[in-house]
Amino acid sequence: MLASSPRVLTGHQRNAEELGSYQKKIIGIDAHLGVALAGLAPDARVLSNFMRQQSMSSRLLYNRPVPIARVVNAIAGKAQVNTQHYGRRPYGVGLLVAGVDETGPHLWEFQPSGMVLEYRGAAIGARSQSARTYLERNFEGFEDASREELVLHGLRALRDSLAQDKELTTANVSLAIVGRDEQFKLYDGDEVADWLEKLGSTQSSRGSRGTAPAATTTAPTAEGSGDAAGDSMEVDA
Repeated sequence: MLASSPRVLTGHQRNAEELGSYQKKIIGIDAHLGVALAGLAPDARVLSNFMRQQSMSSRLLYNRPVPIARVVNAIAGKAQVNTQHYGRRPYGVGLLVAGVDETGPHLWEFQPSGMVLEYRGAAIGARSQSARTYLERNFEGFEDASREELVLHGLRALRDSLAQDKELTTANVSLAIVGRDEQFKLYDGDEVADWLEKLGSTQSSRGSRGTAPAATTTAPTAEGSGDAAGDSMEVDA
């Protein structure tokens, strides 16, 4: 685990049609915690509200931020129950959970089955394998990377998951950063323009065609792959 690096989430947002708004892919939970999603946004809203309740309860009862592992295991148990009972369906959403607690920075992947795994870098969603490949090739340099370099790693991983004729723009990209000395902060719209300028080329370097991903995250400084980048990466279907 990285002892001091921040966590970064990057996400690729998409709209159903040209006249529609872009679907948000990163949700803030608390000052030390946030998630990137891939899948059904309404299910992500239910789970994120549950996580907020857990976080508020921890602050009210124990006067401390909820430990990341505890809140992740809480949603895992909630999701797993739905796989056991007739008349219930599994949640149709995957999450990348990024946060910092007293034990350090963390990045967890939540799966609809209730499975949770901790990563140094991860990607979920459509064509997330391309983002994972980038993270696997570069993760050894994350530990010594600066905050800016980690964000750029997340954006590059997200860029690699795009279709050939798509590119990253201020409208379809969002990112979030959280660290020991930095509260969870979501950058959206024009706020990501400087990061895209530092990235340089915003078009995919891959030659295959396909539909654009909806979310990304990478490892070390960012969390999420596909819909988030940094320490994790998420890509939406």
